[in-house]
Amino acid sequence: MNLDMMGIACSSGSACTSGSLEASPVLMAMGADPVDAQGALRFSFGMGNTDEDVEYAAGAVAAVVDKLRAMSPLTRREAKVR
Repeated sequence: MNLDMMGIACSSGSACTSGSLEASPVLMAMGADPVDAQGALRFSFGMGNTDEDVEYAAGAVAAVVDKLRAMSPLTRREAKVR
């Protein structure tokens, strides 16, 4: 939802498994680690997208990940262990 609000079309699963919490069957068939496959994002790009659009999306993903990590109790717990 954070990325959608920033104008970025992406989802956490394939179109055919929309709404499912399962990892992508395609990524699993390719031998991806199940944990990595569970956290994958699928982006929708078109002919009208530019290099700048891709750079904007990459920066936005990094910002959202930082925001979510800051909110996560798991991240805070890991920081205490270190």
